[in-house]
Amino acid sequence: MSEDFSKGKRGAVVKPDPNKVRITIRLDADIVDYFKQIVHDAGGGNYQTLINEALREHLQARDERLEKTLRKVIREELKKAG
Repeated sequence: MSEDFSKGKRGAVVKPDPNKVRITIRLDADIVDYFKQIVHDAGGGNYQTLINEALREHLQARDERLEKTLRKVIREELKKAG
C-alpha cells in the first residue's frame, strides 16, 4: 500500500513567528552543549529558545543596572545643587 502525497504541501506545518529572524551564528561547542543539556534534562524543548531567553535576560539586567546608575548620579547631583 502506497501513500498518496499528490495533494501535499511543502514547507513548515506551523508558520514561523514573524518577530523571529533566521541567522547563522557560530557559538562555542560547550555553550551549545550546555543549553542542549538543559533541554534534555527538562525532557524536551528548544535549546535555541533558551539561548534567546538568556540573551534577553542579559540585556534586561544590563538596562536595569544602567537605570540604577543613572538614578544614583542624578540624586548625587541634585544633592550638590540643593
